[in-house]
Amino acid sequence: MSLSTTAHLVFPPQGVTLGWYRAFFGDVEWMAATWFSLKIAASTCITATVVGTMTALALVRGDMPFKGLLQALSLAPMIVPHIVLGVALYLVFAPLKLTGSLTGFLIGHTVIAVPFVVITVTAALQRLDPALELASLNCGASRIQTFFHVTLPNIIPGIFSGAVFAFLASFDEATVAFFISDVTGMTISRKMFEDIDFNLTPVIAAASTVTVLASLALIGVAQVLSSLSRTTSNPQE
Repeated sequence: MSLSTTAHLVFPPQGVTLGWYRAFFGDVEWMAATWFSLKIAASTCITATVVGTMTALALVRGDMPFKGLLQALSLAPMIVPHIVLGVALYLVFAPLKLTGSLTGFLIGHTVIAVPFVVITVTAALQRLDPALELASLNCGASRIQTFFHVTLPNIIPGIFSGAVFAFLASFDEATVAFFISDVTGMTISRKMFEDIDFNLTPVIAAASTVTVLASLALIGVAQVLSSLSRTTSNPQE
């Protein structure tokens, strides 16, 4: 539908044109929403990966009370409907004037993205033999040295996967963004919602296609990096 020559969404498309892609990339509002989404997704990817990896380490390797409660809290955002989370975040952010801000989106999307990192890194840690870490500690390495020289190289594919899922969870998220956006800070998903109501042209289809292709490309890059990481850490493969 993004290639159609008509001025409205129609399927099958009538004719072939790239005019709607030029309109998308040439529109100031669409580009502002796209770059805003990319900044939020990149920031969320970093924070969620750090927080999620630390949480997974605490759950798998840590010896602490209430571990089950911590696991339930870290995975709760996957269970709670996003519309409930969106309303709750709006009620908290509105008095603090965080709606539409990079900080507000970063907090909200990090909460949503952390469970994906926790799951992938937890799986990677469970496949790692603890004897390797114990051997490092017995040889005189500190826990920090053991993490960076033994643990991290072996779980890096899981961290890569979690980071990709965190990025996509933020970039593609629409429900929470609908509640915490405003006129100054709007994600591409919120912009799509607005255009569906007020400007139903094939530009929406062009924006959707670009988003899907970018997501697929990111997944492909992550898969290649993960494969290279496995090959480097396991040369026999």
